[in-house]
Amino acid sequence: MISVDDVASRRLATASLLRRPALWFALAVAAAGASYAVVRAEGPTVHTALAARKTLEQHVVASGRVWVPTRVEVSAQTPGLVVAVAVVEGQHVKTGDLLVQIDDAEARAAVAQARAVVDQANARVEQLQRVGAIVATESLRQARTNLERAHAEYERAQKLAASGAVAQVELDNARRALDTARAQESAAEAQQLSSAPMGADTRVALTALLQAQAQLAGAGIRLAQTRIVALQDGVVLTRSVEPGDVVQPSRTLLVVAAGGDAQLVFQADERNLASIELGQRARASADAYPDRVFDAVVGYVAPSIDPQRGSVEVRLRAHEAPAFLKPDMTVSIDLTVATKPDALTIPSEAVRGIASPAPWVLAVEGGRVVRKDVKLGIRGDGETEVASGLDEGAEVVLPDAHVLAAGQRVRIAREGR
Repeated sequence: MISVDDVASRRLATASLLRRPALWFALAVAAAGASYAVVRAEGPTVHTALAARKTLEQHVVASGRVWVPTRVEVSAQTPGLVVAVAVVEGQHVKTGDLLVQIDDAEARAAVAQARAVVDQANARVEQLQRVGAIVATESLRQARTNLERAHAEYERAQKLAASGAVAQVELDNARRALDTARAQESAAEAQQLSSAPMGADTRVALTALLQAQAQLAGAGIRLAQTRIVALQDGVVLTRSVEPGDVVQPSRTLLVVAAGGDAQLVFQADERNLASIELGQRARASADAYPDRVFDAVVGYVAPSIDPQRGSVEVRLRAHEAPAFLKPDMTVSIDLTVATKPDALTIPSEAVRGIASPAPWVLAVEGGRVVRKDVKLGIRGDGETEVASGLDEGAEVVLPDAHVLAAGQRVRIAREGR
């Protein structure tokens, strides 16, 4: 048992210590030093993450625009007065739809006149084919009859002149009549040849017919040019013509965006060129409608790099694009360029020198920091694949304010992923 004297003695000792604060301070310093020594021996606390396998996707995210591959500037091919404009901006048009009507009164009159010339030339050809051949044949028959008669008269006059029954003048008249009959026969033969299907008159008439038909075709084309129609499906982007305007061939009246699948275009950093391929799929949304996401596919990668921006142009086709897309509208594009279902991944922030040819990480093995050179694979959202240099389950150090050296002892505070 503790006696009364012992209790009293202890109380006196305690009171004596309380009256000596320097001693208390020395004890506190000694305790703090001992604690620091223990902490120093264990090393600083570092945050780490485990290398784990998971499906990893690499994306290229960019801002682009709705691209119109074909913008058709519609203009008149003939000058004239505009009498009607059948479309407005934003209207969808089909092939053959009327866009602008120019006054066609003069063109119609020219067509009528050209058609009359064609009819006249055609009648001339028919006349040669049906009547001219008959007339020429009859003329040749008549000329030959006259030649036979003149020849007989000449022979008779020759006999009479030989016997002195007629004067020489009669024989001369008969000779001239024979020469005339021969000339008429030659002329009739030439006329018959000329009026034949391949004769000169027929060829001249056919040439005149062809010329008249060409003039009619030209007049018809000029008439058609007064009616400006859509050459393909599309959307009217701008309209700069009104009824009553007098237009010239050099003036743009409408701008029409050709129809077809909507296309998106963006500038990708040239560092991503190796990972972008035709057929890759993307998700896109218009900045005006961020909640309405649609699919697109890479359809074109430019063959050259823009030296000013260090970028490459990429175009995507959207086969089922929403109707609200408009030319030049701003869109956000998320392009999946690689997918790996069983990739060994670590947080991207754990990789030192990630953009250098020799990346490395700090790992914790046996409570000490170890530097490990790694080979990287694809890069996902906040995570990077380690192709070699680490094993699954390895503890990698996340960067913080501590300056660590290889071999240094550390304590672990693991981050969940």
